[in-house]
Amino acid sequence: MSGRLPLARLRLWHRGDLHLAGALLLGVALPFSIAAILEPRLLGLHLFFVSLGGSIVAITMGAWLFRNLIAFPGIRASYYVLPVFLSTFAAVFAACLLTRAQYSRPLLVSSLGLAVAWHYLVYTMVQRRQRLAIAVVPFGRAESLLSIENVIWVRLDRPSLPPGFAMLAADFDQDLTPEWEKLLAECALNGISVLHYKQLHQSLTGQVQMERLSENAFGSLMPDTTYLAVKRIADLLMALMLMPLLLPPLLLIALLVRLDSPGPAFFRQVRIGYRGEPFSLWKFRTMREMPSAELPGEHQARQSAMTRSNDRRITRIGRILRRTRIDELPQIINILRGEMSWIGPRPEAAVLSQWYEREIPFYRYRHIVRPGVSGWAQVNQGHVTDIGDITTKLSYDFFYISRFTFWIDMLILARTVKTLFTGFGSR
Repeated sequence: MSGRLPLARLRLWHRGDLHLAGALLLGVALPFSIAAILEPRLLGLHLFFVSLGGSIVAITMGAWLFRNLIAFPGIRASYYVLPVFLSTFAAVFAACLLTRAQYSRPLLVSSLGLAVAWHYLVYTMVQRRQRLAIAVVPFGRAESLLSIENVIWVRLDRPSLPPGFAMLAADFDQDLTPEWEKLLAECALNGISVLHYKQLHQSLTGQVQMERLSENAFGSLMPDTTYLAVKRIADLLMALMLMPLLLPPLLLIALLVRLDSPGPAFFRQVRIGYRGEPFSLWKFRTMREMPSAELPGEHQARQSAMTRSNDRRITRIGRILRRTRIDELPQIINILRGEMSWIGPRPEAAVLSQWYEREIPFYRYRHIVRPGVSGWAQVNQGHVTDIGDITTKLSYDFFYISRFTFWIDMLILARTVKTLFTGFGSR
């Protein structure tokens, strides 16, 4: 059958130990060996071994972090090579500075460059050759998967799996004949992944299907309370560390906002936050006050709270701040006050939230975790206001809550860093 997943050829390239070994060989053994040969006296210096250990730690942690991030749906692995390894090497540089340990910047930079080049090579080869092939049992809702793109779907016409497939999808809620049930059992016994269509849909799209409230991976509507507490502590510590560094640029941006157009530097708006409690959100002002149309009460308030593409109210400096999301930085104040997290569903204006609650079932469930400066819906969909788009956004929010873990937070962070440099996903 043409287009099947080339499992035999790709198996080697998917091995994590091969990726790590190659990165250590190319990113550590090669540059440090060349340095030692060209300058033998380095072997007697403390900085040589500090740099060697730092490179090994940064590459090992980067490979581990990268492997966990790319397990999420819709991930093009090569996009996240540079942000991940820049982060781990930056942590090594920071540790050296804090401990005042001597190190070789050229060796660490060379190690970073070679490790990144190796991972780009590996994942470019994998992504060029790989296209997921999944067989579908044609009963119940399983056939809804066939509309998902970038997958080779094969609809089975008899209870027999063609050779070369490593995954089978079915609707487990559907009553199947004994022949089809036997196929599912045989596939599982032979090491072939047999997945419920709903879980597979979530994994491929990063969205929860909006039929009813869906429990998370732990079988509960309540996200992991331990991670909620740990995340709050991490948010607070990060905000306290970043505040002294962010204060000078925040003051400069505030001055630019004031000079660009009349009005205050900061914009405050009532949003709905954790457990449905209202709070005052801080942002840099990116819009000028303009007279609104004569519209009746609530409708006028909703229109004023919405920001659309090419909104005439957006200022010159505001357009830049919104594209890069720098306008969100003052929300470090909300994080310090415990009203927000760095990562989570974006909080909506109170008037919009009340409207969505009336129109969309289960909308309030998104308040089960603290709202964030950036979130899963933002890095996948961008800014939306229409009810139809809000339903899609809500499906992303529910997916985030159902996968409420450190790894999805790290993935959102990596995508947000990308947005800061490219402006993608920041409508």
